[in-house]
Amino acid sequence: MATLVEDRSRANRRLGLIMAVVALGMLGLGYAAVPLYRMFCQATGFAGTTQRATAQQAAAVKAAARMITIRFDANVAPGLPWTFRPVQVTQDGRIGERKIAFFTARNNSDKPITGRAVFNVTPEQTGAYFHKIQCFCFNEQTLKPGEEVRMPVIYYVDPDLLKDPNTRNIPEITLSYTFLKAAN
Repeated sequence: MATLVEDRSRANRRLGLIMAVVALGMLGLGYAAVPLYRMFCQATGFAGTTQRATAQQAAAVKAAARMITIRFDANVAPGLPWTFRPVQVTQDGRIGERKIAFFTARNNSDKPITGRAVFNVTPEQTGAYFHKIQCFCFNEQTLKPGEEVRMPVIYYVDPDLLKDPNTRNIPEITLSYTFLKAAN
């Protein structure tokens, strides 16, 4: 009888230990989910996440004959006293051609404020082909009271977009930014 109780006690301790390890593993995965999801989106363009490119990568791209229109959208999150807008709403260019677009941001408050731009493109399936070489969205932006700045984004649309049956007939891509107040 004592052996049965000892065996059951040992089995219960082992099961408890296994469940504790599983619970800790799930907690760890919960913390890792956001960075893993961000890396997945950046690698695949999922959910309209654009790609980052270097100037050397961009220089190696040969522009296609086909034109595409890029539409620019600018938003400010509630509670951020900024005005933010594209200098031009649309820009036409050849697929693969390096382009530059400008946005303006103005701090309408009487104190310095740091903002951070989040972005995406639509249609979502074009995110894997939209490459940014330089962008104000790569860093937080601090504007002094009343300050207005011009912010560039240098980009190109990868010609591989024309090889993908899900994207080859898309005539327009919208690049959308939303400025949020940065966490202090």
